Amino acid sequence: MKLKKAFFIILITLLAAPINSILMAAGTSDIERVRDKTVLDERDKQVIDAFLADAIGKFLTTKDFTSIAKLRVVILNNQKSNQPNQNQYANQFSESAYKYISEGFKQAQILRPPERQTRVIMNFLILIDNFHDLKLLDLAIQKLQDEDMAIRYWAVHAVTNINILQQLNSGDAANLKMARDIIEHSKKIVESSSPEILNLIAKFAADLNISQAEELLMQIADLRIQRYADWSVKYERLDIAILNLLNSKITMPSRSPIGTATSSDNPAAARRFAQLYSYAIERFIKGENLDNTQRQQLVSVLAETEEKCISRLLDDEQQTGIRDAVAAKDTEALEAERNRLLGEVLPARFGFDYGTNSDGSRRTTPLSLPEKPQP
Repeated sequence: MKLKKAFFIILITLLAAPINSILMAAGTSDIERVRDKTVLDERDKQVIDAFLADAIGKFLTTKDFTSIAKLRVVILNNQKSNQPNQNQYANQFSESAYKYISEGFKQAQILRPPERQTRVIMNFLILIDNFHDLKLLDLAIQKLQDEDMAIRYWAVHAVTNINILQQLNSGDAANLKMARDIIEHSKKIVESSSPEILNLIAKFAADLNISQAEELLMQIADLRIQRYADWSVKYERLDIAILNLLNSKITMPSRSPIGTATSSDNPAAARRFAQLYSYAIERFIKGENLDNTQRQQLVSVLAETEEKCISRLLDDEQQTGIRDAVAAKDTEALEAERNRLLGEVLPARFGFDYGTNSDGSRRTTPLSLPEKPQP
């Protein structure tokens, strides 16, 4: 109740103030004095708390994007003490930031019109994203399932950015728990997220050093494969990234001299890589009714994957069959190269198949892309 009352007072004060004072950056003289101290007392902690109450409160009233961006800079510039190993300052800053951003989310829910509510929540998430503070991630995780894709995007960005990833990969027990929480929440939003969000999640999953992360990457690959199969896929260019990430999981540096599959190879990743790439090739071949943007995106998927992934998988032996067939508009040559690479070369090299046929035998070629459903 005291916290809500404090926010209410701040809000009324800011609304009553002249517009120029609303848009000014939070006062910094007191906080800068505290930043220089080697030991903090209770009054110093109150200064930190008051600084964040004031600064974060202004997110609720400031409508100008430029002013909010400047306000974020002021907050972030005061996040760390000027004194080395001053944990008191960092801990209090983090604690107060959590308190007031949490309350800020609640206050934002009553803002009108809805566009303003979205803008304020999004800016809180951008602030969290720039904090790089694991203690604030719970606030972003709460927004991962938001139906607004702009809010969801920044929530995902906040929990998957490179600075957070490095901390999660540190091996600390608490950080590992946080990593698992992020993965589990991310699994719930894969099917309903935009391609831009899937890109963030996939890259995070590929670089996070826990087994659950690879499961998430495979889930995203399976989703893209299914979207190709039912002709509902959007933004084909995303699959350049997905295929490259799968490619990075297929094999480890150590291989047998003759190039046969080893225990370090990853058949599950290889199977998904080959099936997804096969569907992209077939979509290009069968896609007479695709618009120019879709066709150009598929050309990029086909050519870049051949250059960056197929060549690497085949021990840096340069591959141009796909690119040459696309350039020549030779669909028969393109189909033949698809069959050779994905039905013969890669399965033999990495020891995978494509599941079972109806008679129980192992399938040695990728599933064929179904015909496009009639409207």
